[in-house]
Amino acid sequence: MRRRRSSREPEVDPFYDMLFNMLIAFVFCFIVALLAMNPKALKAGDIPSKAEYIINVSWPDNNPNDIDTWVQDPRGELLWYRQRESGLMYLDRDDRGDANDAIVINGQRIMSPFRQEVVTLRGIVPGEYTVNVQYYKSKNAQPVEVTVNVIKVNPRAEVVFYGQLKLARQGDEATAVRFTVLADGRVTQVNTLPKSLAQKI
Repeated sequence: MRRRRSSREPEVDPFYDMLFNMLIAFVFCFIVALLAMNPKALKAGDIPSKAEYIINVSWPDNNPNDIDTWVQDPRGELLWYRQRESGLMYLDRDDRGDANDAIVINGQRIMSPFRQEVVTLRGIVPGEYTVNVQYYKSKNAQPVEVTVNVIKVNPRAEVVFYGQLKLARQGDEATAVRFTVLADGRVTQVNTLPKSLAQKI
């Protein structure tokens, strides 16, 4: 009767085990160090944006009409489509409905359905801000429902205003919101009292 040979596992050098364990420890320490250098990244709700406040003005998807945003700061300066930078206010997106929501690739026109204008306030200037919307140009002679929200970005995202209003016809202007910013960045005295801005031009 032949004896069966026992298969024996090859011996593992303890030096390689030690190197592997050191590598795992190094990776763990590296990850912990990264998180310690940027603890804010762990906070839920943070938005990495170089702005203090964001104003979003939107209207229904695929709507062909042009809605404009007007913002007045505490100094009386106006931001609108012909003055896209004013003080610390910036009109980051001027949406003209069907007029500029398309690109042509290989001869094919590709449309974006979204209708949105975005204004950023990149600093804290204490005082009252007024946000108006205007039905600048109509392509279908239909009323347009507009949604406006104001978000305080720093130190955490906080919606300070959300509202909707209806613009009946071309040329109509309405005050969406007026709010006061305090020196510490807090927002108070939020209201919708009418105040025309377009007529100032």
